[in-house]
This record gives sequence, C-alpha cells and structure tokens, in this order.
Amino acid sequence: MPVNPDQQPQPTPQPTATGERAGIDPRSPRFGAGITAVLLLVDIFLALLGSTTAAAVLLFVIALLFAWGAFAGVRRHPYGALYRVAVRPRLAPPSELEDPAPPTFAQGVGLVVTGLGLLLFAFGVTIAVPVAASLAFVAAFLNAVFGYCLGCQIYLLLVRAGVIRRPAATA
Repeated sequence: MPVNPDQQPQPTPQPTATGERAGIDPRSPRFGAGITAVLLLVDIFLALLGSTTAAAVLLFVIALLFAWGAFAGVRRHPYGALYRVAVRPRLAPPSELEDPAPPTFAQGVGLVVTGLGLLLFAFGVTIAVPVAASLAFVAAFLNAVFGYCLGCQIYLLLVRAGVIRRPAATA
C-alpha cells in the first residue's frame, strides 16, 4: 500500500536493466487479499460447522500460498499472475508503483499466523484453526476493502526501528 505523507517516504521506483520501472501495481496485492479473504472466510465457516479437518486442510493450502508470496515474492505469486493476465489489461495504468518489499513481508506475517494455527492444531488445539483464520481474515479484509495492509505497516515500523533494512534499489 502506498505510504502516507507522514510516514517514511518510499523511494521512487527506478528503471530496471530492461527499462521497466521497478515496483508493483498497488492494486495487485489488494486483488490477492480479496481472494485470500474469501478463502479464509470459507475456512472459518468450515471450522465453525465442525469440519475441522477440512478447515485445517484449507488453512494449510492458504499457508502454502502465503509461503509462496513470502519466499518467491509477490511478483511471482499465483494471484499476482492472475491479476496481470485477467484484471490488469482491463484497467488504466497505475498512477504510481509500490515497493514490493512491504507486501512480501506481509505475506510472511500471514504465513506465521496461519502456520502457528496449524502447529497448534497438530498438537490438539482445534480452536486454533478458526482463530488463526479469523486473524488472517481481518488483515486480508482490511487490505482488500480499505487498502490498509497490516503486514506492510509492521514492515514500516520495523524499518523505522532499524530492526530490518530496506533492500537496496535494483538498477
């Protein structure tokens, strides 16, 4: 999500070696968050209806998708590819590009939340699946509907605190 003026400014995307601007369309993570929110909502309902095993399996699939985004980056995530092929051609170009590091970090936060829910489920804490799915749903819903990325905000706080460094711009 674009940074507010009162927050640390993001660098302007620089041209890559191929001449393209670095950065991602900020609408792409919101699109992916919408799909994730729907899947998490289904997961919550499965868990609340007593289909705990089905809910755990779905949460595992969602965790794998979070892992894909966290380790391969949001540019290589399946939702990003779907956005580029099916949605992006129908829209006007974005007014600005976004640094991919915060949304990639947010995918890692989603992985931690869902992974912890699955780990607790494996140790017999069945309520962990709907709780983890609910926490992840709130974050995905905020991003999809309001463009407010909780994981991105955590990333920016950690950068300001000096806990993590912003990756160097690629040329």
